[in-house]
Amino acid sequence: MFAGLLPALARFRLPVPLGGTSNHFRRSFLEAAGGWDPYNVTEDADLGIRIARRGGLIATIPSVTWEEAPERLRPWTRQRTRWLKGWMQTYLVHMRSPAKLWRELGTVSFVAFQALMGGVLLSCLLHPVFYAWMAWEISTGEFLAAASGPIEQGMLLLACFNLVAGFACAMATAAITAGRARGVGHLLHVLLMPVYWLLVSWATWRALFQLASAPHFWE
Repeated sequence: MFAGLLPALARFRLPVPLGGTSNHFRRSFLEAAGGWDPYNVTEDADLGIRIARRGGLIATIPSVTWEEAPERLRPWTRQRTRWLKGWMQTYLVHMRSPAKLWRELGTVSFVAFQALMGGVLLSCLLHPVFYAWMAWEISTGEFLAAASGPIEQGMLLLACFNLVAGFACAMATAAITAGRARGVGHLLHVLLMPVYWLLVSWATWRALFQLASAPHFWE
């Protein structure tokens, strides 16, 4: 997903939460931005936002680095927990003064920051809640039942659109990115994304509890 997301953010000059170690910086600008935060467990993502706040631009190089995700569930969960905890730290640190952040990023980039970092974290936390609610609605026969008034009907249509468009856009992005990097043989894996998202939600809840109990622990 990042292979498709980061170039798009860079192209539209939006804040880029840097990911991985394949980054190149002008040292003078890196030092002016404050360097690495030793307390943030995803210091690259934090640095990307700080560069954006100082008016710096980030571009992507059309090359490939083969950084593989862990193949076993336990180390994968630990890795994702650390990443998501770092995004929580990054979001909370930069939102200490929302007005200042808005002024430094500008309106469009400020909204993009809220949608990307805040939106991802919130959706990951609520995703299993949504599944549980939908299962309950289906079991009681109320899922997609006719609404009683125009407001309720409008909200139902909006919810259905968000459900379909959200799944379709995310899965299409993953399919395009995987197809370009690995070939069409990996496209069927995209169909497992709803299960994958549940695993990401589990890692996000672990990250939230860790943020309170061991915020700087590097898992």
